[in-house]
Formats: sequence, C-alpha cells, structure tokens
Amino acid sequence: MTGYKLIAILMAMIIALTGCVSRENDEKSNSSEEIVSSAAEDSSSEKEDIDAATGESDIPVNNDEEDESKPGEEDSDNETEEELPPPDLEEIGKFSPEAIPWGPGVRKDKDGRSEACVMLQEKYGKFDAQFIAPKEKKIYLTFDEGYENGNSANILDVLKEKKVQAVFFVTLEYVKANPELVQRMIDEGHIVGNHSAGHPNYTKISLEKAMEATMNLHKYMLDNYNYKMTLFRYPEGAFSEQTAALLQSLGYKQVFWSFAYADWDPKNQMEPNAAYEKVKGATHDGAIYLLHAVSSTNSNILGKLIDDWRAEGYEIPKYDVDYEINKVPDVPTNLSE
Repeated sequence: MTGYKLIAILMAMIIALTGCVSRENDEKSNSSEEIVSSAAEDSSSEKEDIDAATGESDIPVNNDEEDESKPGEEDSDNETEEELPPPDLEEIGKFSPEAIPWGPGVRKDKDGRSEACVMLQEKYGKFDAQFIAPKEKKIYLTFDEGYENGNSANILDVLKEKKVQAVFFVTLEYVKANPELVQRMIDEGHIVGNHSAGHPNYTKISLEKAMEATMNLHKYMLDNYNYKMTLFRYPEGAFSEQTAALLQSLGYKQVFWSFAYADWDPKNQMEPNAAYEKVKGATHDGAIYLLHAVSSTNSNILGKLIDDWRAEGYEIPKYDVDYEINKVPDVPTNLSE
C-alpha cells in the first residue's frame, strides 16, 4: 500500500468518526431542549394549580380580548362565579343576635369625622361592613328608595347633569312599582343596592327570614334586569353580628352611613336653605351620605351641594370603596352552651 493510499484511508476514518460525534451531540442537544421544555410546561402547570388554589392569576379578568374558551364553557364558568356555597346558618347562629345600637352621633374628631363611625368601622369592618370611607377628599352619595314620591326623576336629572353616579338602595316593592326608574338608574351608571323585600327589621326576624328578604330581591333583579346586586343597606340600619355574618356569607358588602338627617317624612320637610346648611355643614373626608329620595328638599339642594363640594376640592366618585379587611369573620370561641 502506497503512502498516499494510507493517508486517504486515515482521512476517511477521521471524517466518519467526526460525523458520529456530531450526530451524538445533536441528539444530546435535542434531548436537553426537550427536558427544558418539559420543565417549563411543568412549571406553568404548577403555577396554574397555585393560581387556582389562591384565586390569584396573571391573566386579566373581564378584559376585551377574544374569548378562546370552547363552546359551552363560558356559561359554565359564569355559573361557577355566580354561585356561593349556601350560608352555614348553624355557624352564623353562633354570633350574637343582639341588635347593635349605633349612629354617627354628634362627637367628631379633629377632621370632622364621626368618632362613632370610625370606631364602628374598626370593630365591624371585618364583616364587609362600611360606616365611613377612608380619610380622603371624597364624598359618596347614597339614596334610600322605600317608595316613590315623585322626586327620583329630578334627582336622576341633577346627577346626570353633574356627571355624578350614586347608589340607590331599593326595596322589592319599589322595583316592581317603578321599573322605568330602576332601568334608568342602571342605564345611567348608578349602583342599585339591595334594601330588602318588605323592609323588615333584620334583628327581629329569623336568619332564614332575613336570607329570604335579601335573596328574593336579589333574584328578582337578576331575572328581570340581568343585574347582580352587591351592596346592601339594612332597613332602619338595624343589624347584629349574626345579620352581618349572614349578609357577608351571601356575598354582600353592607353599607351604612356617616351622615343622615331627618329628611324621610314628606310631610315634614326642612326648609331648603336650612337643609343645605345642615348637610353642607357636615362635610368630612370619606363621607357616606344617606339621603332619602322621597324628600323634595333633597332634590332642590342637590345640585348646589355638588357644585360647592367640588369647589372645595372634593371628588364625588361612584361607590367603589374597599377597606383592607378580614373577609371571613372568626367564629367566637367563648360561646355559651
């Protein structure tokens, strides 16, 4: 064998060995990529499991992007969101049924905020109850609607003109008797709150009756307006720890007030100038105003109040207040047998 032939054979063998090594490295690289990809998928799956357990997710909710769910899945998901576990009345019954006496009172702190409401907020806020809003230059307008006295349309006109959105707490009887007004409240961006069916004192009826009075109106609004109520105001403002736990278990935020005055009797209305001075004089940061829509005086002074509050730097936003509070109240451990 000549030297040239030997060299040629050696070179061929080197080339063949190089190809084998290259193919082996490619296979190792592909295998490594598959492992990394698999680990990423496992990590993503694990994060989804954690999100599902904690209720947290990086995925925005109620966005405008195209829904990629399969046909029939969307309705199922919505039904799951709507449903809450039925209240455990036995556990709720362990809370005190005694009516809690309360009111904004006359004592104010250095910022003009009701001392009673601040104390009540600290004590009962854990039940998703709100007596006063955080200390910001904001005022929240709420109206109670037990029955119609011809003033609601005027109030809605003023709110529309001033670009203010309020909360209207309505009873079932009011909703049935005034469907056009209720629809207008919804269409113009106001919040329609639950003020019960029948307007009973919740501390004088059973938990079953209280749940019925709440959910009868809740269901009627869903069935007839496709509107889900989320805010609740007690008739007469009467509540107990039991009722607070019940309403929380039903998914409601309970809205009280840090100012109200004697405006509920149509036959005994305060003169407009005096009423204006009383309402305006109580201005405070984080105020939740309770006004009755049966009052002709309120509809007369509302526009000026809004203008003057804004002139003093107050914002009158739609109700979206939420303290950072414990969402699940503790069951007391010192229960009597």
